[in-house]
Amino acid sequence: MPLRRGRVGRPGLIGTIARTAVVAGTATATSNAMNRRGAQRAAEQQAYAQQQAPPPPPQQAPPPPVAPSAGGDTVAQLGKLAELHSAGALSDAEFAAAKAKLLG
Repeated sequence: MPLRRGRVGRPGLIGTIARTAVVAGTATATSNAMNRRGAQRAAEQQAYAQQQAPPPPPQQAPPPPVAPSAGGDTVAQLGKLAELHSAGALSDAEFAAAKAKLLG
């Protein structure tokens, strides 16, 4: 009587599961390796770009604060003159003369 050997042709259920596991493991390992290599290349490119970038310009000191101009005082003095004029303390001629003197 001839010895019967397992199935001939296609692999059995266990063989199919084993083959699938090998293929899936290989795919995962390849994918992880590609991701690591991509991250490494990105880091190298970023480091290279930082080396090639021109240095940032030196920061300039802020300009000194501007002293208040006499224009603010002139406006305030004109306001006071207008108040005096409207209160009747200054006549039209006196108001015009004082205004001309302030404005130069």
